[in-house]
Amino acid sequence: MSGTSDKNLVKSSDKIPNSGHNEIDPKLLEMLVCPLSKTPLVYDKKANELISKSAGLAFPIRNGVPILLIDEARQLD
Repeated sequence: MSGTSDKNLVKSSDKIPNSGHNEIDPKLLEMLVCPLSKTPLVYDKKANELISKSAGLAFPIRNGVPILLIDEARQLD
């Protein structure tokens, strides 16, 4: 990177809230919707999933990143 010194570089973990945890940033949660129903998602902290009640799906969160792929979601009982 031309013109960039090491003192200007910051680890990504210094900039990302909750880095190293599987919790989701509340501001991010406000913006996310279910890819199928386009309705808001609910964070299930215990299961570490985002729940779409209208679609009956639970989307996993891996390394703090919501995986909003229908093929990766599990059906709710």
